[in-house]
Amino acid sequence: MLIIRTPFRVSFFGGGTNYKDYYEQYGGRVLSTTIDKYCYVSVKHLPPFFDFTNQFTYSRIERFNEPDEVEHPLVRQALKFIPVERVQISYDADLSACSGIGSSSAFAVGLVHALHAMRGEYPDKMTMAKEAIYIERELCGEAGGVQDQLASALGGFNRIELSADEFRVSPLELSRERMMQFQNNLVLMFTGFTHFSGAVAREQQQNIPATLSQLHRMKEMTFEAEHILREGDIDDVGLLLDESWRLKRSLSAAISNSTIDELYARAKTYGALGGKLLGAGGGGFMLLYVPIRQQEKLRRAFPEFLFVPFAFEKTGTKILYENDTM
Repeated sequence: MLIIRTPFRVSFFGGGTNYKDYYEQYGGRVLSTTIDKYCYVSVKHLPPFFDFTNQFTYSRIERFNEPDEVEHPLVRQALKFIPVERVQISYDADLSACSGIGSSSAFAVGLVHALHAMRGEYPDKMTMAKEAIYIERELCGEAGGVQDQLASALGGFNRIELSADEFRVSPLELSRERMMQFQNNLVLMFTGFTHFSGAVAREQQQNIPATLSQLHRMKEMTFEAEHILREGDIDDVGLLLDESWRLKRSLSAAISNSTIDELYARAKTYGALGGKLLGAGGGGFMLLYVPIRQQEKLRRAFPEFLFVPFAFEKTGTKILYENDTM
């Protein structure tokens, strides 16, 4: 039996520039981190005592003999791309799916990792990220970018640079004091409803020709944010997030709505300097930059919402348990 743990991610700046239609022509750049909230993929060989040869357990149970019989597109295509016979796959997670924390791509990375390990293969993390991207974007035909798979596979607080020729993931070199100061001023609040990111991402991709100026500015912000994090006033990152959110909202009408706009405005009246919806938009988790002295006031102002404590992590996808008798 194998258990793979893969982290979810929080993206700060540059989202939207990680779509293929943008980065292949202009180069993409993203600042993001993985957090200590994870999905878990467990796999083991299924004994030959059943009238089915494979099983996948998530919010439902699928039993099947051939990959083409699986309704879940990612599992179907992953098993065709990395064949494993008589396998039982289970999925679990610390946070709900469809909430903007990159859950589908974390699952893709974890599944790729697990299937390779079942075959006695241990590719490097960049290879696993690229295979997860290929399965999601090409084989499954799902809209979206490439930053989530790279973040979940490699882990850490990174600068992700994208071009038609290569992906580069570089750790952001900050002192522990600066990193902790930034982390402690971040609040993760669940908006109360989930979303399906594919439709939002597809509309954003279709709008790229009409939103180039916004995307170029959002890429510039990654450089500004790095400078602030290294030697500026950390609170200025919150103000930059506020500008970035205003730009992000203009990329697609599906990114925000009146309920989200009202929620964000309320958060700013209670101490938030800036923030954003995580992921493609439309719901899920809202990341807020709130100076630590203001956070208790903000929490009291939103008693009906769930606040999720979190910390940055740096391990990426990892084998938690491997039984040699598989």
